[in-house]
Amino acid sequence: MPEMLLVAGGTVVDPANGVEAARDLLLVDGLVHALGEPGSLTRDARGAEVVDAAGCWVTPGLVDMHVHLREPGYEYRETIASGAEAAVAGGFTSVACMANTKPVNDNAAVTEYILDRARAAARAHVFPIGAVSVGLEGKQLAEIGEMRRAGIVAVSDDGHAVNDSGLMRRALEYARLFDMAVIAHEEDCGLAHRGVMNEGPTSIRLGLRGMPAAAEEAMIARDIALVELTGGRLHIAHVSTAGSVELVRQAKRRGLAVTAEAAPHHLFLTEEAVEGYDTNAKMNPPLRRERDVEALREGLRDGTVDAIASDHAPHHADEKDVEFDQANFGVIGLETTLPLALRLVHDHGFARDRMVRALTVAPARILGIPRGTLSQGVVADVTVIDPDAVWTYQVAESRSKSRNSPFDGWEMKGRARCTIVAGRVSWSLAERNERH
Repeated sequence: MPEMLLVAGGTVVDPANGVEAARDLLLVDGLVHALGEPGSLTRDARGAEVVDAAGCWVTPGLVDMHVHLREPGYEYRETIASGAEAAVAGGFTSVACMANTKPVNDNAAVTEYILDRARAAARAHVFPIGAVSVGLEGKQLAEIGEMRRAGIVAVSDDGHAVNDSGLMRRALEYARLFDMAVIAHEEDCGLAHRGVMNEGPTSIRLGLRGMPAAAEEAMIARDIALVELTGGRLHIAHVSTAGSVELVRQAKRRGLAVTAEAAPHHLFLTEEAVEGYDTNAKMNPPLRRERDVEALREGLRDGTVDAIASDHAPHHADEKDVEFDQANFGVIGLETTLPLALRLVHDHGFARDRMVRALTVAPARILGIPRGTLSQGVVADVTVIDPDAVWTYQVAESRSKSRNSPFDGWEMKGRARCTIVAGRVSWSLAERNERH
């Protein structure tokens, strides 16, 4: 007997196929089998397990293209298993993990280890991102071809900027041979100069070293010039300033292969969150000003910013419970990204399909992975979203091993009700509530 799952009674929102209507969805043996009018698949679905999606959106499985899973080397912060568990609890069926592990994912052996651990966890799909440079040191190009054959989907030194322009040029040229994007952490380290928050009146008042917007924008301008030179593909991680959004907009108008993502914390928080020296508001790039938040939202609305990505960066409490200057950069976000993205729809007038696109087909296409769609025959990754569920995010209940979130105690509207990975329910809110 085939393994069947019928997702019935919901509104399918599939931007990849232009579908936004009441539909039932039948999954057979881990693949999308059929999409039909409500009630039309009953005969084909005899004996199927049924997921009741009444009042919900049924979307392609969400894709988070920027997470840090920490394993190997930093398992006290997060493991691949715990990160994948947090992912499905947040509605994500696929995550792409950065290379800043220990050892660094700069060779095929580490890539294969990550994939093995992900298969053992059997939760979300995990797509490794390889390092641009050996050891993330920015000196020597990593074995990109070797890692590509082992399974990486992009290259990035995220957490470190590639300050050597010649090395960045070679990375763009070499990644182009494998039709991969270079994902750039854009930071001119000379300008940032060990800053810990956004440079401006607030940093002066708090007595903290600032990081100017120009540190991000100058590197983006350089890398756009290198894209023109090489014909490579550039994806800009965690864009945070109004000037950066405009640089990306102009690059796209010129037809360059430049894409960008925004993180939820940059879409909903400003530098004022640092008041009180809250280290959960310390991230890199830092929280900026209100005008930057508005520009990011507008860039996302008009398609300049392609994707929403969590930049999930778990840290142990001991690495955050210190003086602000000494605390590690980064926040967790796998379980808050979807409800915060839903705020763009509820409170800021975003079209539903635009928000869903930014969490599904857009990141999937940037990474070149066969996800983000409900087309017939594709892997049956599905997220069932209750857009009206009102709840309070309690970081103590997170599936992540870490607790460094600036959103603890926030009232949310909307969340994943059910996360289906390769045709099987990997997480459901109903089962979670039964356990509690």
